[in-house]
Amino acid sequence: MNNSLRRCSGVLGVALLLSGCTPVGMAVGGAASLGVAAAQEGGVRTAVTDSAIQLKITDLWLKHDFDLYRKLSLTVKEGRVLVTGAVPNPDMRVEAIRLAWQADGVRQVLNEIMVENGAGITGTVSDGWISSNIKTRLLLDKYIESINYNIDTANGTVYLMGVAQDQKELDRVIDYARNTNRVANVVSYVRLRYQNPVGTLNPAVN
Repeated sequence: MNNSLRRCSGVLGVALLLSGCTPVGMAVGGAASLGVAAAQEGGVRTAVTDSAIQLKITDLWLKHDFDLYRKLSLTVKEGRVLVTGAVPNPDMRVEAIRLAWQADGVRQVLNEIMVENGAGITGTVSDGWISSNIKTRLLLDKYIESINYNIDTANGTVYLMGVAQDQKELDRVIDYARNTNRVANVVSYVRLRYQNPVGTLNPAVN
């Protein structure tokens, strides 16, 4: 084992002893992760950005609702955010993903949140069909960077979240959602690429 790897292993070992659900533990654990990441693909700069994204999303969740932090798990890799866990209702799922998009540097949010108690099988199937239909239409449109969007549907209301390259692209996305069968309402939490991310974003309702 070379000296560099020994140092990384030592830092990681100390971090594991000190880490836990405390600010000090999280900070030390993050430092250890950065040490190990120095030898991985992407290097320290990518690791620093990913750690900053994770800390920002965690902070937004904690400030909004402690249950988001308690019930959900977060993984960040090269600006791609994976959110997993289970929440009691669709509204909480929407809020978790909306807040995740507010962290600067986020390129994509992968929503794998399960809803423990939804609107029943019929409502869930219909909402899933709406989301899938819109996602497919965005994917097939060469003028839309579909990777930058999340589509979530709850009781016929479509929630758009992500980052648009410009207003023209956003208008195309909203138009697709608005003209999809069974959609009752469209709420956009999408921000334009040149806008600074914020913790709370006033939605555009269509």
